Amino acid sequence: MPIKKWIFQYSIALPVLFALFSSVQYIKGQTVSYSVTFGLTWAFISIAIFATRRAYNFKKNIDCQLCKDLDQRDAQQK
Repeated sequence: MPIKKWIFQYSIALPVLFALFSSVQYIKGQTVSYSVTFGLTWAFISIAIFATRRAYNFKKNIDCQLCKDLDQRDAQQK
């Protein structure tokens, strides 16, 4: 499993999702503490669902067209 690559990707996605979810709740008129809690909760839930599905697809060797494109581009650059 490409764990290092995934950890890097999720370490970028988590704060982005947190900021997005929190800011939307704050703009809707919620308190800051509620917005932060909401943002953290849903960012972790979203990342967990995506990571679990991605690991399942990797384990079952299910084709991913996006992954193939990324791998080919990486190979061409080397």
